[in-house]
Amino acid sequence: MSGPDLLVVGDCNPDVLVLGQDVTPAFGQQEKLVDGIWLVIGGSAAITAVAAARLGLSVALVAAVGADPAGTFMLDQLAREGVDVSAVAIRPGVPTGMTVALSRGGDRAILTALGAMASLTAADVPVALLAQCRHVHVSSYFLLADTLGPGLAGILSAARQAGATTSLDTNWDPSGRWGDSSLAAAIAQTDVLVPNEAEALALSAATSLDVATGTLAAGRSLVVKLGERGALCADGQLRQRVSLPLVTPVDATGAGDCFNAGLIAGLLGGLALAEATALGCAAGALSTGAPGGTASAPGMAAAARLASRASVRPAG
Repeated sequence: MSGPDLLVVGDCNPDVLVLGQDVTPAFGQQEKLVDGIWLVIGGSAAITAVAAARLGLSVALVAAVGADPAGTFMLDQLAREGVDVSAVAIRPGVPTGMTVALSRGGDRAILTALGAMASLTAADVPVALLAQCRHVHVSSYFLLADTLGPGLAGILSAARQAGATTSLDTNWDPSGRWGDSSLAAAIAQTDVLVPNEAEALALSAATSLDVATGTLAAGRSLVVKLGERGALCADGQLRQRVSLPLVTPVDATGAGDCFNAGLIAGLLGGLALAEATALGCAAGALSTGAPGGTASAPGMAAAARLASRASVRPAG
């Protein structure tokens, strides 16, 4: 039996999404009305998995949830999207992680309780999946640094030895430490590093994107997500900026994770890095059309149409 195109490793939790023009809580027991509150698929890894499945990839997810209604919600929703959740670990007696995202268009504030997600270790990643998949993507390193971090380089190395390619999106570091020896070892086994601009600057301890790019692209491909400005991709000495016509966002939750899915789908489809980055930009942009990370995650036809309108130019 052949394995999945994509194995995603990382976080899996419901998002409680609060949307409106004024979503700042008023303490002092004051009640405030907002435009809407939704319970949706959350966790960067889970959103990337769903978005990749929408783009036509076969996808498996490795994560950890609790044996509770929130965990059941996530497993049911992911399975409906065609994501293989058979390798998701279920932790009795530990609550499923949960995120509350306060969103006002293009900006968000995020509150997360890690719960079971932070119990994920390298031992939870089935060896057979690593041997069979075409690509391994890891999300939210900093939420899992203490448990998954020590064994992550070994996971990525095993995948590469079996012929797979690898990518890593660390996401934001709530601790503000921005790395340790485990992360450095994992990055050394990463074929494509996919931070956003703020994360790239923090990971490299650089004060400019140009310097950050030189540091982070050494030995691998780098794609830096720039929000509505598109993305910067670097492969060896070649640096290119990719941009798309602007869209009007409803909610930016999960846009970066959908970007990752488009990028990976493009690379697995044989596209060059800049063209794959354009597909990532398109998937991310289209995902902002409805509340939540996956509600408007596009299929391949829609993403490819928008990506065909991308502008690719030398960076500098």
